[in-house]
Amino acid sequence: MDITLIPETAPFSTEQRAWLNGFLAGWLGLTDGAPAPGAFPSGMPALAPPAPHFQAEPEPEPWHDPALPIDERLKLADGKPLQHRLMAAMAQLDCGSCGYLCRTYSEAIASGAESSLTLCSPGGSETSKLLKRLVKETKPGANGTSNGASKNGVAKPVEHAWTRKNPFSAVLLRSVVLNAPGSEKETRHVEIDLSAGGPSYEVGDSLGVYPENCPELADELIATLGARGDEPVPVANGAEVTLREALIRHRCLSEVGEELLERLADSATDDAEAAAIRGLIDDESSVTGFDVLDVLQLFPTARPAPEDVVAALAALKPRLYSISSSPKRHAGEVHLTVRRVSYEFNGRGRKGVASTMLADRVTAGSALRVFVQKSHGFTIPADPRTPIIMIGPGTGIAPFRAFLYEREAIGAKGNNWLFFGDQRSTLDFLYEDELEDLLRREVLTRLDTAFSRDQTAKLYVQHRILEHGQEFFDWLENGAHVYVCGDAKRMAADVDAAIHVVLRRHGAMSDEAASEYVAKLAATKRYCRDVY
Repeated sequence: MDITLIPETAPFSTEQRAWLNGFLAGWLGLTDGAPAPGAFPSGMPALAPPAPHFQAEPEPEPWHDPALPIDERLKLADGKPLQHRLMAAMAQLDCGSCGYLCRTYSEAIASGAESSLTLCSPGGSETSKLLKRLVKETKPGANGTSNGASKNGVAKPVEHAWTRKNPFSAVLLRSVVLNAPGSEKETRHVEIDLSAGGPSYEVGDSLGVYPENCPELADELIATLGARGDEPVPVANGAEVTLREALIRHRCLSEVGEELLERLADSATDDAEAAAIRGLIDDESSVTGFDVLDVLQLFPTARPAPEDVVAALAALKPRLYSISSSPKRHAGEVHLTVRRVSYEFNGRGRKGVASTMLADRVTAGSALRVFVQKSHGFTIPADPRTPIIMIGPGTGIAPFRAFLYEREAIGAKGNNWLFFGDQRSTLDFLYEDELEDLLRREVLTRLDTAFSRDQTAKLYVQHRILEHGQEFFDWLENGAHVYVCGDAKRMAADVDAAIHVVLRRHGAMSDEAASEYVAKLAATKRYCRDVY
């Protein structure tokens, strides 16, 4: 039996509590199976001795794999305590955009310490709907939490001077288009000034950017509500701002949640509309993809008071972007690689709130609210002689631009191999001049590209990995670290499958042996993914 001296309700993780139990057991003289003389006060009951060779092993979390479809992760967590099932419904990225990690966010919901179910930005509406369903099925806190988190003891990321709650007011230096004219994409290289006492960062970290909504969208919402825009409405911490400012700077206009639907149903003067809105509360799939303006236009008699609308909307969350600069090469600055998102839906143009802000609505000299989100092991190897393989199509190249400049700045002798891909080589070769220069100066050892639309058959980075499988395997055998950045559901999953094929084909491994090889790479931090 394991000795338990630290209560389950103490605000420690499983690993921390296990270590403290072992430490205290040894200090009290319990490790040989008998307490040391005087170890316990008179009358205190003796505890059972620990099992031989006690080791604190972290609990396996097979549902914490962003490459797995969400339904498979939920199956793996089926029958587990609530916090594990909640965790399985999240995006599994540990990106920090919610203010927690996936585990601690799920623990906070399960314990009742966190009531918001819409904080997982990468998971989007799919995650929030599943969290809502799971919470309804199981009373929060009924199963406890894996680290004993309580209302005042939820483990959260350590906060420094500049955080998501206290962002730094940075200045935009420039935002330039990387794609050539004629491209179907618009990818921006964004440079931000941090020199005036801003946060520090390391390669592999992400930058959190607080966006602002398009003023035209806010104005259309105000007109649809029949409001003026200058009505005072409360926002965070009891502060009051005008309705227009609240809609631009404080509230998310792309999410339609249960609370908003309830306010709309209560205010509808048409009984049929009220009934239809209440039907949506139990079946939100009918408005999947709809934003707040869509729903207001769909139900013209549902017009809550402006303060009720603002109260029902989720807070506008920061967006996280992989940092594409090296603090050693780009002192006082932080660079991002951002694709502008825009599309048509339901007869209206839609905009990615942060990407279009950086592309369209802010100019050089504009202020931006930012903070640094630390990575969780996604960084260059400590040994500068270690070879690295970087796989990052599209904007996934961002952290690897940072890696290359950082490795050059520290004089790292390890070889660097980059796989990059996009649509067309003449239009979408991001940072082409820089990469060619890094090749010429032998900072970049090898560059393999895959432009999907340069030929009839689609060609992606995973195809290049298979094409150069023997070399890829040789690099792995020589101790290379592998990094993947980009889309989790397709690209990262396809790359992972390609690596398994390489191991079977060139390492003469069985399926099981290849899986064990990859698992060991991940466990030893030689296979790291920054996927979304």
